[in-house]
Amino acid sequence: MKQGKEVENPESRFFTVLRAAAKLPGVRIHREAYLRSALARHCSEDDIRRAIEETPAAAGISADVLDKLANDSIRFETAKVSALSAAAGIPGILALPATVPADLAQYVGHMLRIAQKLAYLYSWPDLFSDEGDDVDDATMGVLTLFFGVMFGTQSANAAVGKVAGMMSKQVAKKLPQKALTQGVVYPIVKKIAAYLGVQMTKQSFAKTVSKAIPLVGAAVSGGLTFATYLPMAKRLKKHLSSLPLADPSHRAMDGEVVDAEVVEDHEPFAAAHPDQHDADTTAVKLEEPQS
Repeated sequence: MKQGKEVENPESRFFTVLRAAAKLPGVRIHREAYLRSALARHCSEDDIRRAIEETPAAAGISADVLDKLANDSIRFETAKVSALSAAAGIPGILALPATVPADLAQYVGHMLRIAQKLAYLYSWPDLFSDEGDDVDDATMGVLTLFFGVMFGTQSANAAVGKVAGMMSKQVAKKLPQKALTQGVVYPIVKKIAAYLGVQMTKQSFAKTVSKAIPLVGAAVSGGLTFATYLPMAKRLKKHLSSLPLADPSHRAMDGEVVDAEVVEDHEPFAAAHPDQHDADTTAVKLEEPQS
């Protein structure tokens, strides 16, 4: 009985989907390989090496270059996830039990891919360990907040800014573990996870309806994915690029992570209001990619 309640809990549902998507082949982005490939046409070898060893901000890479690379990655991931979603819509209603869970998993997987790429461009540390398939709690926390930003929740914006501020002040190369797992940010992570669990259920239902008619369902499903994924990715890009952590004047140096909860700064986060954001997540205006 307890297990059934956990499955029905939106927070648990979201974390289950996120962990499953993180284990899919090709979802995890290797930070060093991505930065080297992305920066190769725009930066010197010395700048690339410093961006990898420290951060793109520490390497002094301009905001214009980073924004261009971010937009290129967004276009690539949007085209890929939309094509896969359209393909999943072709079989029609007879294949729904198989295609809908797969479509949701690959959609979340591509959200994870673009979140990692944008994070690495805008000077966040490596989010995944090379050891095993497990995702540590701090990474789960920060990815949940990134998804919250993508869905337009102001509390997620505030929490991501706070985490970035901690890293900036501490000159850290790792996520602030305690803040994300038991400290000032953790309650916001749980609220955002519950909100996202509800929203993903709504989106899954909408895609189920769109897939009911073969071929026509493919076009609708691919279009729906395009119309939601693109603006969500651009929301995350806009927020991450605006943080001091991404500022080229921020110079990362070798230092230990101060893994203690910051207690001197107690300004409250804005509470998440699901009703306020329903329109933003179900009928997002399509934005053109920036050049």
